[in-house]
Amino acid sequence: MAKIMHKGMLKTWKENRGFGFIKPDNGGKDIFIHISSLKGVSRRPITGDVIYYQTAKDRTGKYKAVNAKIEGVELLENKPSLRMSRKVIMAIALGLLIAAIAVLFYIR
Repeated sequence: MAKIMHKGMLKTWKENRGFGFIKPDNGGKDIFIHISSLKGVSRRPITGDVIYYQTAKDRTGKYKAVNAKIEGVELLENKPSLRMSRKVIMAIALGLLIAAIAVLFYIR
């Protein structure tokens, strides 16, 4: 069964500690959010961001945000990674090097 996505506004954010609290749109108690629940976002959250999240209980039984996303912020996993780009560049460079060596041997 799929978990329900909730929506709320980031009420506070402590950048130096990597956590804050979400004010849920449907009311109720503020929800704790840790930076680790925002995997793959292209920027850090700021106060006032609209956050979509699921909830889970922590070790003490309090609710926290999990699988969170920031409205309007791209996910890094949708972009080609730098590592892949380096692999492509290395493959092209190797291909050009092999072609240059073949041309040198052909000329002689």
